[in-house]
Amino acid sequence: ESSLWRSTDYGTTYEKLNDKVGLKTVLSYLYVSPTNKRKIMLLSDPEIESSILISSDEGATYQKYRLNFYIQSLLFHPKQEEWILAYSLDQKLYSSMDFGRKWQLMQERVTPNRFYWSVTGLDKEPDLVHMEARTADGHTHYLTCRIQECSETKRSGPFSRSIDISSLVVQDEYIFIQVTAGGRANYYVSYRREPFAQIKLPKYSLPKDMHIISTDENQVFAAVQEWNQNDTYNLYISDTRGVYFTLALENVKSSRGLEGNIIIDLYEVAGIKGIFLANRKIDDQIKTFITYNKGRDWRLLQAPDTDLRGDPVVCQLPFCSLHLHLQLSENPYTSGSISSKETAPGLLVATGNIGSELSYTDVGVFISPDGGNSWRQIFEEEYNVWFLDWGGTLVAMKHTSVPIRHMWVSFDEGRSWSKYSFTSTPLFVDGSLVDPGIETQIMTVFGHFSLRSEWQLVKVDYKSIFSRRCNKDDYQTWHLHNQGEPCVMGERKIYKKRKPGAQCSLGRDYSQTVVSEPCVCGQGDFECDYGYERHSNNQCVPAFWFSPSSLSKDCSIGQSYLNSTGYRRIVSNNCTDGLREKYMAKMEKCPGKAPRGLQIITTDGKLVTEQGHNATFIILMEEGDLQRTNIQLDFGDGIAVSYANFSPVEDGIRHVYKSAGIFQVTAYAENSLGSDTAVLFLHVVCPVEHVHLSVPFVAIRNKDINITAVVWPSQAGTLTYFWWFGNSTKPLITLESSISYIFTVEGMNTVTVQVAAGSTLIQDTKEIAVHEYFQSQLLSFSPNLDYHNPDIPEWRQDIGKVIKRALVTGIPDEQILVAVFPGLPTSAELFILPHKNTTERRKSSEADLEQVVEVLFNALNQNLVQFELKPGVEVIVYVTQLTLAPLVDSSTGHSSSAMLMLLSVVFVGLAVFLIYKFKRKIPWINIYAQVQHDKEQEMIGSVSQSENAPKITLSEFTDPEELMDKELDTRNKSSVQSDLNDSLLLITEWELNIQIQQVGIVP
Repeated sequence: ESSLWRSTDYGTTYEKLNDKVGLKTVLSYLYVSPTNKRKIMLLSDPEIESSILISSDEGATYQKYRLNFYIQSLLFHPKQEEWILAYSLDQKLYSSMDFGRKWQLMQERVTPNRFYWSVTGLDKEPDLVHMEARTADGHTHYLTCRIQECSETKRSGPFSRSIDISSLVVQDEYIFIQVTAGGRANYYVSYRREPFAQIKLPKYSLPKDMHIISTDENQVFAAVQEWNQNDTYNLYISDTRGVYFTLALENVKSSRGLEGNIIIDLYEVAGIKGIFLANRKIDDQIKTFITYNKGRDWRLLQAPDTDLRGDPVVCQLPFCSLHLHLQLSENPYTSGSISSKETAPGLLVATGNIGSELSYTDVGVFISPDGGNSWRQIFEEEYNVWFLDWGGTLVAMKHTSVPIRHMWVSFDEGRSWSKYSFTSTPLFVDGSLVDPGIETQIMTVFGHFSLRSEWQLVKVDYKSIFSRRCNKDDYQTWHLHNQGEPCVMGERKIYKKRKPGAQCSLGRDYSQTVVSEPCVCGQGDFECDYGYERHSNNQCVPAFWFSPSSLSKDCSIGQSYLNSTGYRRIVSNNCTDGLREKYMAKMEKCPGKAPRGLQIITTDGKLVTEQGHNATFIILMEEGDLQRTNIQLDFGDGIAVSYANFSPVEDGIRHVYKSAGIFQVTAYAENSLGSDTAVLFLHVVCPVEHVHLSVPFVAIRNKDINITAVVWPSQAGTLTYFWWFGNSTKPLITLESSISYIFTVEGMNTVTVQVAAGSTLIQDTKEIAVHEYFQSQLLSFSPNLDYHNPDIPEWRQDIGKVIKRALVTGIPDEQILVAVFPGLPTSAELFILPHKNTTERRKSSEADLEQVVEVLFNALNQNLVQFELKPGVEVIVYVTQLTLAPLVDSSTGHSSSAMLMLLSVVFVGLAVFLIYKFKRKIPWINIYAQVQHDKEQEMIGSVSQSENAPKITLSEFTDPEELMDKELDTRNKSSVQSDLNDSLLLITEWELNIQIQQVGIVP
């Protein structure tokens, strides 16, 4: 449930508006237009419905509009009251030009909180939107488009490369982005929408993180976490363009907020430029420092002279000082631990303590009426303090978890306080609503009487406290200073404020009369320039890594550049004359330099790219005449480009590689003074989609076998293969797709291969049966099986199990292995394996194996082995004419049977040779060549588990006449294992070699 209440008399009375928005409508959020307070937008609870309610009469009446998306946040245009951006829960950005009545989708995959309206005076179109989004290529980019013209063709990318996610910041005159390359974060800035320039931090800062603190007055205050920091950041301050940064303060405390956001303990005092407070970590202690010149000089805060009771405070710098809590409250209904107002310059109220370091237990509230020079304690415990009536009145309420009923009011900057009751019954205070108007004299305190009671709203109207309006006798002047020095940020300033104790109202027409005049420039008005460090003698000297001449590295012969004297005037400092001429940078002629420090990098910092995708190269040069240096880039694939100067290559050079491989990319830079060369080796890969491990089904123990990984697509470029055998924990790593291996253990052995191509990693695993010896026989099937063969691995595995069941008749299951080959006609190999642990009785086991073979072969030859594939489909298993391996073992002994086998193979080889010569062919020899080609080259009477074996049609197996009309070598072109296109004679010789190895005779 939800309720909506409205008051038109500053909270004296309220009207319930549930009937105006719908009795069943549950509201989740309320927005007030920043440019027209009469316009209000309510959001419904997204868990119930997606709708908005719009009011144009300060919330008196509403119109309801249903949405087809769920709003997460809204961003109103700073000038146009009707224009709104809506960010949805599914990361889409919508726009409306009629205050939410109609919406249009602008962009998908937008990063949360990384979209911005145009800035008046900087962006050409008022309806331009800056956003960070992930594009179709999967990378994050900085995009801009107009709200009604945001199609892909209308969008533009001011920064050509991809950027780091959640790095886009558009703030005042500046746009910031981050790009990580080679493991290092690089930051870029655009000043007043000029081309992006890389931010220059001290060379060895090596930032891990950067936060933009302030972009006021044409200068950037940034917090940088460097490589050796964890809970602290260093403060850096920039030049006007936001490019060159110098160190302002080291080791500033940081912490994480309730939502995980980084909070830097740095506070900018409102109303006076140049004054900052920071909590710095020194020797594991947190101490508070203040600066009056925007970070050039820092000092500890002087503790009050007396405590709250008027007793002297014994506290001497640097051992004892005042320390303050500087974090702003994440609860908008409390004042926070520190506050100051633009309308009350010089007045600060903060929670803190006196001592050697910041404390989180023994705290009180302190006030400074003079911009932080002097402090007084006003409360011993934590209090919320609000500024009323232009800051002329302070209201304080105790910050506690117990119910209260009193508040205190001061008219003399906290010197004295009057106590008032704001409720008759003590109230658990949850917060206070203060009208943002600067002349506010009304507060609304809200809370509850008990944990179970309803909300209570208490209106507190202070108008009756003020007896009259202030006149000129009620004011005094106040001179801004820094420990007595009247010149702050190069000028003297005099403010008008109400005299302490004058209980009068400043009113709506109050004006801060400020007298300001410039001061003569002194050394304190200048800070060390980029690349310089301030030493103890207050002199700026070059850092060890910095060469002053490098500032001219980007300029051209005949042009000029600013040659720094080591100092630069603090941005927004208004001093004149004096040392200004001495310290200001001088314009000097560019000396002209030969190219030096040439580098090639890719936009994403990676040395691998995909075939067919854009590869963007960035050419960098440490020194040289950019405008008169010729650039040539050779992509290494026969294509090169040339440029007359660096201007066309600043945003990168794109190229698409049409083939995979390793390419040497070479950059060459030359001008009249010299030349330089840089080389980059780029791996272009085609993403691998599938790998098949080709291994023999059965192997002989202690004998080499070849194992091959077949990758698809075959032109994938440079691949890395990781091979695991058995239970090994460390892989063998190769760049070749084949490997030779010897198994020493009998039984089932596992082989796994992983193939790496770029960031892609795929794998396949197979099992190999390893034995001392075995027998095998090729099998064929009745033609009806081919009709039902889908030629996929799963089907072949299942058919192998069916054949095995049909064969086994009293033979142990582990002695039979059936492997079905890919392709048509359907064929298989039958392996007859020895009993386990039969090594000691080798001869008797061989005899047993022969008996098993004889039994099986007799059954096969008599067509007694058959199985039912499906009802009505009977498949008969046959013995193929040629036996591949009558008996295969690992012994080296010779026998008459082996010699006979050798002679028979020689005879077959000669016969095939003669057939080849006379263009004659015999069908079963053709099939033998095909099947034999599927075997590993170190043939052990087994067949490779290749999924890409050549396919033989049924007609080729059964019709000799048709086979006579075809060339034998055309059958061998589709082989995965090797190229057999040379001649049948070479095939015959290769087979002869293998058969000799099978029977143990050295060829």
